[in-house]
Amino acid sequence: MERLTDVPESPAQSADPARVNDYDSFAEAYSAENEKNLVNAYYERPGMLALAGDVAGRRILDAGCGSGALSAALHARGAVITGIDASARMLTLARRRLGDDVALHVVDLRDRLPFDDGAFDDVVASLVLHYLEDWGPTLAELRRVIRPGGRLIASVDHPVVAYTIQDPRPDYFATTSYTFDWTFNGQSAPMRFWRRPLHAMTDAFTTAGFRLSAISEPQPDPAARELFPDDFHALSTEPCFLFLVLEVPPSAAGWDE
Repeated sequence: MERLTDVPESPAQSADPARVNDYDSFAEAYSAENEKNLVNAYYERPGMLALAGDVAGRRILDAGCGSGALSAALHARGAVITGIDASARMLTLARRRLGDDVALHVVDLRDRLPFDDGAFDDVVASLVLHYLEDWGPTLAELRRVIRPGGRLIASVDHPVVAYTIQDPRPDYFATTSYTFDWTFNGQSAPMRFWRRPLHAMTDAFTTAGFRLSAISEPQPDPAARELFPDDFHALSTEPCFLFLVLEVPPSAAGWDE
């Protein structure tokens, strides 16, 4: 696979502060929090790695790689990683972490992916799909770049949690958006997410040509019990994220088995 233009090393220009989901504006603060907090470091990332299993030698696209924490963990396990993200600032942080062994590209998941058909054995999409209103075009592109027999491993906001935190509660069966502010070091960042019911998620995957292999609601890493005593019990007894493994059928049309 041809190596595309790498992410620039210089910081991205300041974005419009009115924009939502503008990771360029708080990349450093988010990355630092993501490194060590309960939800990401001791729950979501271990959940993704457990589902990925043995990745030695596998070509993996980290779709929405952010500052590269999951990419680094997969690379350490022997995977050949390519990372993409819409935030140039986040990718600058990922480059510092990953060095030159990992190809990183500024790519918006709503656009066509700059990779050949079947270029990857797996795609990981960690907490990224819930930023998209329409999953159809993105899933079709992810399906295109995964070889037959490969996998899409994804984590998303759990549809029940996203439903119950809204006031007033929306129609569960509708796809609806909700917004709130993230705060890092006193800096507020407006975020918008899209919640959809479970059947809409699975329908979107099957429409794109995936076959559902696993749905997981894992427990946090037991090591977090002593580190986060106040929050560990809640995360252990209430859903937070939903994890899915989707396979591309080995006999996909147009491909040899």
